[in-house]
Amino acid sequence: MPYFDAASTAPLHPVAKQALHAALDDGWADPARLYREGRRARLLLDAAREAAAEAVGCRPDELFFTPSGTRAVHLGVAGALAGRRRVGRHLVVSAVEHSSVLHAAEFGVAGAVGPSGSGGSRAGAGEPGAAVTEVPVDRFGRVAVPGFAEALRADTALACLQSANHEVGTEQPVAEIAAACRAAGVPLLVDAAQSLGWGLVSGDWSLLTASAHKWGGPAGVGLLAVRKGVRFAPQGPLDERESGRSAGFENLPAIVAAAASLRAVRADAAVEAARLRGLVDRIRARVPELVPDVEVVGDPLHRLPHLVTFSCLYVDGESLLHELDRAGFSVSSGSSCTSSTLTPSHVLRAMGVLSEGNVRVSLPVGTADADVDRFLALLPEVVSSVRQRLGAPTAAVPAAAAGDPSSLVVDTLGKRCPIPVIELAKVIGTVPVGGTVRVLSDDEAARLDIPAWCGMREQEYVGEEAVTGGVAYTVRRRV
Repeated sequence: MPYFDAASTAPLHPVAKQALHAALDDGWADPARLYREGRRARLLLDAAREAAAEAVGCRPDELFFTPSGTRAVHLGVAGALAGRRRVGRHLVVSAVEHSSVLHAAEFGVAGAVGPSGSGGSRAGAGEPGAAVTEVPVDRFGRVAVPGFAEALRADTALACLQSANHEVGTEQPVAEIAAACRAAGVPLLVDAAQSLGWGLVSGDWSLLTASAHKWGGPAGVGLLAVRKGVRFAPQGPLDERESGRSAGFENLPAIVAAAASLRAVRADAAVEAARLRGLVDRIRARVPELVPDVEVVGDPLHRLPHLVTFSCLYVDGESLLHELDRAGFSVSSGSSCTSSTLTPSHVLRAMGVLSEGNVRVSLPVGTADADVDRFLALLPEVVSSVRQRLGAPTAAVPAAAAGDPSSLVVDTLGKRCPIPVIELAKVIGTVPVGGTVRVLSDDEAARLDIPAWCGMREQEYVGEEAVTGGVAYTVRRRV
């Protein structure tokens, strides 16, 4: 059964399994002790640190192991903020950062924004007084270097930028942003969780975080690299472990397995990246040909080699994922209907792309060509069956007849994605060109999906206004 969700967690690499079993025998003792078992454990820990540091591109004494990638982000943000507290508490992040970065940023500046309740304000680039400035991205999910540089202020303590996006695979211009941050005297923290297995992160970054389970290492191991010269003050209760940067007894067997697997995947990264990129190119090209009303999102060129995301009109992501799972394919989604909050992915929202029927395919190392071919052969039938169950339109609605109303109101209050868009599509042809349809909805995803539908269907999105119980979205028929 093909597993196509490596961006969440990659299958455990064979080298990680071997290293883990070996380290369970030799690495169980306390590496801080001076007797022979402790010395043996210390040798394993030092060797793992050297191997990981080489893969990261830093000195061994700049790299520290943490209990997870999320914990590495939290420690990195908190330590950098504390180290530069005399400069200020302003942070700059991209709007598509991983939630661990956004949460850490909000928590870190909570004391600077007063009793706002949420622990930090968010604002567009350059807004005065903002504690956290979120730099917008383009429709591919990529930040513009000038926009990011303009967001840096005299009181900016830290900037954060992922090396590649976890939902759509878009790579960020890290080297250029790092140069801009260096010129402004601001340290840059890079979240390299998705990309580190594929290669070094370019640029003169200051801090870097990663997570072992993303490249095929065991869960429960994160990396935090802090360059020499970066002002950094570890926060929270500390002990002597990891030079006081990460408290708690090291999970040495897992650390050894993480470092060994990182070295192994990097050794084959160039060849495997080229092979998987070809498979992803096939998916990107074939899905719009095989399935009508589909939008492939993310940068087509500057992207991770193994990840592709697309969204299907008139389909809810939860049903689509369930049907693919029943057929033997494990994929992920950023659709609101797959989230407990019933809100679409903040990444898709920031990009302004369709969120309904969203599918993320991330191929693990070793994915067979035949599995991708089977997925492409199955997908049209799965999407069609879900659309039929939801009553989605299957053909263009006839043109409006003379005398038909020039405006309609469609009440979808209480109904979730993708029903508001389905009902809009059913009636748009019943108003004359120039006529309008007002869709009433209380579904947060409609704010993103109705404008996206208009772009795909060459209709005019007029705007929104608050109404009792929800929001009215107005669409003008153009064709």
